Amino acid sequence: MAKKVAVIGAGASGLTSLKCCVDEGLEPTCFERTEDIGGLWRFKENVEDGRASIYQSVITNTSKEMSCFSDFPMPEDFPNFLHNSKILEYFRIFAKKFDLLKYIQFQTTVLSVKKRPDFSSSGQWEVVTETRGKEQSAVFDAVMVCSGHHILPYLPLESFPGIERFKGQYFHSRQYKHPEGFEGKHILVIGLGNSASDIAVELSKKATQVFISTRHGSWIVGRISEGGYPWDHVFHTRFSSMLRNVLPQMLLKWMMERQMNQRFSHENYGLEPQNKYLMKEPVLNDHLPSHILYGAIKVKSRVTELTETAAIFEDGTVEKDIDVIVFATGYTFSFPFLEESLVKVEENMVSLYKYMFPPHLEKSTLACIGLIQPLGSIFPTVELQARWATRVFKGLCTLPSERTMMADIIKRNKQKIDLFGKSQSQILQTNYVDYLDELALEIGAKPDLLSLVLEDPKLAVKLYFGPCNSYQYRLVGPGRWEGARNAILTQKQRILKPLKTRTLNPSLKSPFSFLLKILGLLAVVVAFFFHLQWF
Repeated sequence: MAKKVAVIGAGASGLTSLKCCVDEGLEPTCFERTEDIGGLWRFKENVEDGRASIYQSVITNTSKEMSCFSDFPMPEDFPNFLHNSKILEYFRIFAKKFDLLKYIQFQTTVLSVKKRPDFSSSGQWEVVTETRGKEQSAVFDAVMVCSGHHILPYLPLESFPGIERFKGQYFHSRQYKHPEGFEGKHILVIGLGNSASDIAVELSKKATQVFISTRHGSWIVGRISEGGYPWDHVFHTRFSSMLRNVLPQMLLKWMMERQMNQRFSHENYGLEPQNKYLMKEPVLNDHLPSHILYGAIKVKSRVTELTETAAIFEDGTVEKDIDVIVFATGYTFSFPFLEESLVKVEENMVSLYKYMFPPHLEKSTLACIGLIQPLGSIFPTVELQARWATRVFKGLCTLPSERTMMADIIKRNKQKIDLFGKSQSQILQTNYVDYLDELALEIGAKPDLLSLVLEDPKLAVKLYFGPCNSYQYRLVGPGRWEGARNAILTQKQRILKPLKTRTLNPSLKSPFSFLLKILGLLAVVVAFFFHLQWF
């Protein structure tokens, strides 16, 4: 008899968890508190309690080829970076393709998840839910928590003396939807993350003046990288990941600083990170530097005090007539339906084995999917988490002892502090390629590059020097997909397809380009002989 699995939430993590359950022959039931799928990526005009909320203009920070699920590429005509409505469209296509909607109970809130009295032997959970006022209880063999961590806003008002006497409007960025209604205002945005930067840029088109206040600064990078390709295609390769792991830290940090300052000097723009050598997630924003350049946004230091109408900053400067303050101060997370001991956060550390499993359970039948912040796309990350979790539930993979898991958690948290720092925003931060490989190794899906060098050198080169996308984890092992190799070798055409909306005749430019190269070579030869004559 198939094991029954409760999946909590029908966003990205929940949908891929459903598919992984079905792939492993498990019997899933998904509980979604709203009326539709999509989670964070389904925009709604109104903010709802207990649900993630985004602004209307949200676009992905990771490209489509690096963000799709591993056996389901996004449509070729989709743009490389996707508006939230396109991500939701992809989820709908995905759910329909794998017939996932039949497993979802909509408008159903999970009230509690508790161990059964015989948990030490059965590993079972009692899940109590509410649907339109009616409570129900059911027993499950395993639970996948997929409810996300962008629900509970982090609003540290105690850090802003005088906020109680401020006469203007203030709110968390979770409440922000679009720039209408902010015309002619003087606006202060607190924070310098992705949301803060997006909102500041968008508001600056309507407002009289926008200020952005940052405690520590941040590196700002654009979505476009070398050759016009998406940034993550260039950054997330096994080769570059290997270099980051083996190069001396001082050299790596020097190289990173030079790379980050190629586009513009962060120091000149007041953005340079206070501790610039931490591997903190950069801010993805194509417009912030230009808006600072022409004065629409002014960068300020930390706010030390607020008055009725003004903000006083750490450097002693004062900005008067502030109308609106937007607190883009991030999120914390909470799972009110779980016992507090299951998912604990202490001193900005989360005690979960590989960000997934509570280490002290007698049976490994509960997993958190998506409670992580990788330096890359979340979608392939949660998919690999779900693939591993379902195989653990099925008994095909086993976890180490509690002692070993705790030792790993402590070691991982120490490494996290060394790389990313101690701030609240870095609780769930982790390296991307390393973590994906770690998960893939657990289920036997990590490609063997040495073998491929002999068997399929063309593919081996792509895997090592090309972008580390999700298809790589469908080449071998359980869940192997026949289309994986072709998807890897043809990804360039899917990147270029939505860009080539104007027909060009290559024959008109190729001879001229070739002629320029020949002339350039001749010029080098002439210069060389001219140089010899002088000496």
